[in-house]
Amino acid sequence: MDNAIKIVVVALYLAVLVGIGVIASRRIKDLRDFFAAGKSLGFWSVAFSARATGESAWLLLGLTGMGAAVGLQAMWVVLGEVLGVGLAWMWMSRRFKRLTDRYDSVTVPDFLESRFRDTSHLLRKVSALSLVVFVTIYVSAQIDATGSAFESFLGWNYYVGALVGFAVVLLYSTSGGFFAVAWSDVFQGILMIAGLVLLPVAGVIAAGGPAVVAEGVRAIDPGLLSWSGSADGWTGLLALEVAGLVLIGFGFLGSPQVFVRFIALRDETEIGKGAAVAVLWTLLADTGAVVTGLVGRHLLTEPGQSAAAVLGNGGQNVLPLLTEHLFPVLLVGLYVAIVLSAIMSTIDSLLIVAGSAVTRDWYQKVRHPQMADDALIRASRYATVGLALVALALAMTVAATTPERTIFWFVIFGWSGISATFCPTIILSLFWTRFTGRGALAAMLGGFVAVPFFKFAAPHLPGVGEAFKALSELPPALAVSFVVGIAVSLLDKQGVPHGIEAEVADAARRP
Repeated sequence: MDNAIKIVVVALYLAVLVGIGVIASRRIKDLRDFFAAGKSLGFWSVAFSARATGESAWLLLGLTGMGAAVGLQAMWVVLGEVLGVGLAWMWMSRRFKRLTDRYDSVTVPDFLESRFRDTSHLLRKVSALSLVVFVTIYVSAQIDATGSAFESFLGWNYYVGALVGFAVVLLYSTSGGFFAVAWSDVFQGILMIAGLVLLPVAGVIAAGGPAVVAEGVRAIDPGLLSWSGSADGWTGLLALEVAGLVLIGFGFLGSPQVFVRFIALRDETEIGKGAAVAVLWTLLADTGAVVTGLVGRHLLTEPGQSAAAVLGNGGQNVLPLLTEHLFPVLLVGLYVAIVLSAIMSTIDSLLIVAGSAVTRDWYQKVRHPQMADDALIRASRYATVGLALVALALAMTVAATTPERTIFWFVIFGWSGISATFCPTIILSLFWTRFTGRGALAAMLGGFVAVPFFKFAAPHLPGVGEAFKALSELPPALAVSFVVGIAVSLLDKQGVPHGIEAEVADAARRP
């Protein structure tokens, strides 16, 4: 009976998403509508959509699990995210919006090609390839999380749960395009923030107050209440680990799935209000996730028990187990929908971005420049389905071969690949007029190659391997991309095409 109630709640949630897709499909009249919602969205839609997209399963399952496993050290992720989101909105979005409107860009590769006057289409090709590779990995991590969520909450077979979630998100995102994605993200973002505020508050009350939680956590492991993650204090490796956690938020400074939301804004007057909403959402949701993990560690484990033994690998079952411990079955069903919201709000956006990379940024712009909008939209739907199936196959393969995986680090690899490829290039293109097309190409290729190197090879290097392992792949890959991009630009004798300096300077003017 309990499972039946949960299934009804989840079915209603999924029906709302499909309904949004059907309604949104009626708004799709041209390419601009399908890929950028006609550039007509207000700050509320864009802020919630950007935050719901930027967080994904790693927030509801990964960061809550991290809070349970390492305690206050996970708050460094919160700091990095608040800084990243705040800087993206308040430091970069206005310049980016002005330039993309000037160039009439619909996608981030559109912007890069126009910004650097790249008639060779090399930047567009590298962008498309990078998005296809790393977005597919990122989506596969979300599909994996879908299966885990159905398995944890409803006791379903992992593979059945993954397939059900996959089918629903594919249905509404391909039918309604970016309108469906943005509207569903508002709905899902509200669910996510409500769930991540309510759960830790309910847990603290049930435990008897914050002081009781703190004492209980200290009894389990004093290191959980240390900012370094260790009761013995700071070491060089712990400092590198914390730096890696803070720099996760750097990925918000140019990742296409986030910055396409700025393209979709109605106008730049929406930016200030959107920034306030986005930063507040991030602070509340991310802090709530870490506190949820700490409360769950107190209520669900005993001294001497590891998080993995009770709460699953990486502690990532803490949210499902805590909701079962605290709430009646109807609310547990709602939390299934909240977890699925985090997952699906990311999958849909990533699929639209990847589909646009294949169809508009490669097939139309490079191969068939005269292709009509209606044919392109149809091709994009086919490409989206194809990429989604590849991601599904990858998720199933990883699930079958890597049982010790954690959602947090599976997601971070895909996030790092997108971030290292695009963020340094976007930042330099907005703030450095001397940045050339060759420098941009080198920066993107450098970041693209550096992520797998620092993930799989660098940790095994003698003498420095432990340091690279603690730091994680994103910070050194970002450094490589910046250094290569700047060096190649300085050595590029062709310089920048006429007019670019004036365009970038105009974008930097005060409102």
